[in-house]
Amino acid sequence: MNQKIILILWLSALAIPMNGHAGEIGDLQPFGTMGKGERVLGGGKEALLFEHKGTGCLSHFWFGGNFKGVENTRIRYYVDGEETPSIDMNLYMGHGIGFNDNQAPWATKHIGKVGKQNGIYNNYRIPFGKSIRVTAQRDKDAEENPQVWWIIRGIENGRVRLGGVELPENARLKLIRLENHDAAPLEEFDLCKLAGKGAIYQVAIAAKGDSLTYLEACMRAYLSGKKEPLMLSSGLEDYFLGTYYFNTGKFHADIAGLTHFDKKENSFSAYRFHDDDPVIFQDGLRLTCRCGETEHGQPEEKKGYLSPPITRYTTYTWVYQW
Repeated sequence: MNQKIILILWLSALAIPMNGHAGEIGDLQPFGTMGKGERVLGGGKEALLFEHKGTGCLSHFWFGGNFKGVENTRIRYYVDGEETPSIDMNLYMGHGIGFNDNQAPWATKHIGKVGKQNGIYNNYRIPFGKSIRVTAQRDKDAEENPQVWWIIRGIENGRVRLGGVELPENARLKLIRLENHDAAPLEEFDLCKLAGKGAIYQVAIAAKGDSLTYLEACMRAYLSGKKEPLMLSSGLEDYFLGTYYFNTGKFHADIAGLTHFDKKENSFSAYRFHDDDPVIFQDGLRLTCRCGETEHGQPEEKKGYLSPPITRYTTYTWVYQW
């Protein structure tokens, strides 16, 4: 196998198709930067990690820093000159990790955590049409001016594939956050409510209640304003591919993973990717979760199945929109 064929296979695996007609490999140019033990987070100010002008797609982010409060570092992506970032994430929750769980090492094709506090990464495809700017800001309770390391890379003229389909050139990745929402038993609450066209990319949930029966919840997607939802799961742990209240414990896979689980505290966090299991919407999306469920076949006014408790949720929903 010659080197040219190997390169074509590598690009296909990255799911960054060539811009234009097949074979125009010269249009794809890598770019990126790194920081090595820099002290840029002093004073609690937002620090610039990387800036690039042009058209393309970010493809890799890695961050390291062994200091108090690193877990709550804010990472922001400003796309095409926007003043308010379309992606503003807590470092750990942005990688599907709730409750600052420091289990390591683990790695998947999308995200991973290789050090106790260091070496957290993602391969999210973040497209842009004019420019991209990436910043970091330490948590207010973190060490004052710690050393940090980072790697950021992308592909000029790169595009994004989802479910084997190339997304439109104007597709942009957005993050919708719901933080510390206390849901009443049987409450159905929105993770996101969007107009227009797009596709779900990833969902991460961190939750805690007085019992684990809130895991009876089903995930629902209401498409194009329909009153009847597309049911995405038969239970909340099922949505993340677990079963029987995650009775086998933590796991990390490409499609889903359980990043935190504490039976005594009745808490969990998990992530679910929809790149190979796309949920595409043509005229709006309302994505919901419920705090527990009624027993199958019982009227809605009945008490929730196994008496779900008031539960606190933080959710991160990543959506491509165009």
